[in-house]
Amino acid sequence: MTTAPAAESLSALQDSSEEDMTSPLDVIETVISSLEQEGTAMVNHSEDGHLWKFKYGSVDVYVQLSGETDDDTLTVWSPVHQLPVQNEAAMMRKLLEMNCGSTFEACFGLLDDSVVVFSARTLMDINPSEISRLMTIVASIADDNDEELLKNYPAA
Repeated sequence: MTTAPAAESLSALQDSSEEDMTSPLDVIETVISSLEQEGTAMVNHSEDGHLWKFKYGSVDVYVQLSGETDDDTLTVWSPVHQLPVQNEAAMMRKLLEMNCGSTFEACFGLLDDSVVVFSARTLMDINPSEISRLMTIVASIADDNDEELLKNYPAA
């Protein structure tokens, strides 16, 4: 897993003074522009918040920001497989083992009938590097594992 592209793009943001703090919205858009491929990013702004979708490697990554107060949440997820699958119990065991040792602040989970890599955090005391790390971890773990999961656990 690499974090270099997003980290490089954020270096200017982190160098800014405290009184010139960049909003989470600006940081998210900077990170997406460093991670997304071939102009794949889409955004939807509504009164419920902001939702982005972009392509990273072979996966789609979704970023949702519920607002910009300390109580609002940044949620990042990426679908990696669709259920049902053959040998589902073995796949669930594999995902639990991976959750325990190799997903950092993210985790594998189920969202409807999709296996996703997921992470969420409130905005209280969040800084640009945390936003970048959260997004990069989800995108990288999803892209690093989707093809293996699809190969080892084909659709039922």
